This record gives sequence, structure tokens and C-alpha cells, in this order.
Amino acid sequence: MLKVRIIPCLDIIKNKVVKGVKFKNIKTLGDPVLFAKKYSDSGADEICMLDITASHEKRKTFLKTVEAIAKVIDIPLTVGGGVSQLNDITTLLNAGADKISINTAAVLNPNLIKKASIKHGSQCIVVAIDGKRHNKKMIVTIKGGREKTDKTLINWAKKMQAFGAGELLVTSMDRDGTQLGYDIELVKIISSHVNIPVIASGGVGTLDHLAEGIKSGASAVLAASIFHYGTYSVKQAKQYLASKDIPVRI
Repeated sequence: MLKVRIIPCLDIIKNKVVKGVKFKNIKTLGDPVLFAKKYSDSGADEICMLDITASHEKRKTFLKTVEAIAKVIDIPLTVGGGVSQLNDITTLLNAGADKISINTAAVLNPNLIKKASIKHGSQCIVVAIDGKRHNKKMIVTIKGGREKTDKTLINWAKKMQAFGAGELLVTSMDRDGTQLGYDIELVKIISSHVNIPVIASGGVGTLDHLAEGIKSGASAVLAASIFHYGTYSVKQAKQYLASKDIPVRI
């Protein structure tokens, strides 16, 4: 089994790290550059920075923030938000991002994923899927969870894999910020239908939740609240997973 990645997530609004519950009741927490450096220094495997209002506001990700973060960390940086065309991906990679996370634009223009993976390699392209339960189905939402689509999670995940996505960042909108744990059914069902890495996201409140995500098929686990509020450190998370015989980089 490959070593599992621990990924702190920086949700960004107006160049500040924020945290909410189900993408609502947003609290401002601080400077993303300082957060990123702290996590990099403390042993995180990657950093994920998501400009969560960029697509809704029809603007691009804050490029200077990406550049500033890239300068102070020595681990991979995934950036998402406001990506709508191939040139946006190139610009972010040139600014220091290692991977680009794409959600809304992938739904509106699936061929963007195909073109991006051909130009930059699938290892750079992460398709973010924000899933929400609706009428007993798990559907895809876009624009920071504000809009429902007619796409179901399984079919969409398989299509994005076929179009060249290197990874899937799967977030449960129903669990985001609740600290009740990942939507395990969602993680299991996506992981069993694709053969590219799945990053579990949305709802971590305890270290056991991280272990549950991995045991359900995720290759990496993303969390925000437990790290941002100091409930646990990245080191504690890795030590706990190692104690459960889950391979991690320590």
C-alpha cells in the first residue's frame, strides 16, 4: 500500500483563510501564507488552497497569494478556484502551483480537463467534485456548492477519469465543517468505481475520521478545522494513523 497523504486545506476568501459549515457561517482565521508555512514545516504532505468564491464571483484566483505560498513551502501545492480556461492552468503552474483543482469549469466545459491533461500531464490535474445528497441520489454541485447540476457522482467521476484527471478531490457538502466525519458511503462508492487516487474531504473532527477515510478507499485525506483550530497537529495525525498500521510519511 502506498503511503497515505495528509493534506491541510486552506479555503480562501479575500486573501484570508476562512472556515465555515456546509460553506456557510464563514469565519475569518488569518493569513494563508503563515498557515501554509506552518503546515509545511510540521510535516504535511501537501497543501491545498481553494479560492472558494472565485468561480461564483467570476474572477481568477489571487495569483500573488499562490506565489507567496509557493515560496515558503517545500511540499506540493494544489490550487483551485476561478479556473475557467487552459491559460489559467498554465498561469497557476508558472506561479508555483504543482497541481490545479478544477470543479465548476470541468462541469461547464469537460473538454478543458482533456486539453489540460494533454498539455500539462494528468498528474497536474485534480478534478474537485462537491457532492450533495438530493432525492436519495448523490449529485454534483458547482460554484462553491451554490448550484446543483444534473450529474450524479459516480458517472461524473468515471467521466473525469476518462477525460484525463489524475486525481479526484471528493467533498461531501453535507459534511463540510460539521466535524462529524467523512461521508464514508460517498468515499467508498467513488473509490470503487475509479482507479485514480481519491482525496476524501469534508467533515473531519477526530483522528479516527482520517483513518475511516483511508479504510474506505481514499489515497489521501484532506482536513481543515482540526488543524486550523489546533485540535490536532499534522504530526499527531500521522502518529495516530501509523498506530493503526496505515502507512504514512513521518
